[in-house]
Amino acid sequence: MQIIQKRKIFYIISLLIIIPGLVSLLFQGLNQGIDFKGGSILHVKIDNAVTSAQVRTVLTEFDLDRGEVQKSGDEFYIRTEVLSQERSNEIMQALGSKFDKVTFLSSDTVGATIGSELTRNAFLALGLAALLMLIYITVRFEWTFGIAAVLAILHNVLVVLGVFSIMQWEINSAFVAAILTVIGYSINDTIVIFDRVRENLKKNRRPDYQDLLNTSIMQTLNRSINTVLTSAFTLLALLLLGGATIKFFVAAMLIGFAVGAYSSIFIASPLWYEIKKAV
Repeated sequence: MQIIQKRKIFYIISLLIIIPGLVSLLFQGLNQGIDFKGGSILHVKIDNAVTSAQVRTVLTEFDLDRGEVQKSGDEFYIRTEVLSQERSNEIMQALGSKFDKVTFLSSDTVGATIGSELTRNAFLALGLAALLMLIYITVRFEWTFGIAAVLAILHNVLVVLGVFSIMQWEINSAFVAAILTVIGYSINDTIVIFDRVRENLKKNRRPDYQDLLNTSIMQTLNRSINTVLTSAFTLLALLLLGGATIKFFVAAMLIGFAVGAYSSIFIASPLWYEIKKAV
């Protein structure tokens, strides 16, 4: 398989995915949850056939028209601006008077200051992870491998962020954990290929880099495919059966794992070839 010779095709495929995401990030941004923008969330259980629209009508009585109501079975997650304890109690009383058997499960409030701090810490975590990986790969291999690996990681993060921006799926602190997991998974898959490249380089004093990379990728292809499929099956089960609370967390990892496997094979290695050819 001539992966390196056809690398421009894979670059174009990636750009066709990334560019719409970047446009969406520029104009729409991300749908930040209360972890980042601040707000309150009420988790209640209503034991009858109540719809999200009916619960939302209660919120309008409190001038909370922009509140979000998410239903999962007979449980509801009500996201609003920051509420005082007194106002939360009033909403619960209103729900209890309109619907039968309303059970309070939990509530949480995040202030805007804490939300901005979480946003800053999220970017710091992502930047620190990329820097440490670059240092590790440079020490273990060489800097050209490190640059290619970090660029592939950036590719994966942009794809996940772009999809979430286009779909306007909510992001929260769990999303950051999912992104870090995707980074770890992607770099692991890339390192396996780069390790084989290094081994093959030792056997060839004057290698043809295109043939060497194609050979190295094919030698690790079964491992890459089996790993992503094993992970994908588990994540699909969680996505279908895990409930609404972890849906977006699992979706982020599922997209990231698939893109990570793709980038390890079709992006990271061609990028290393481009860098090696340039230097």
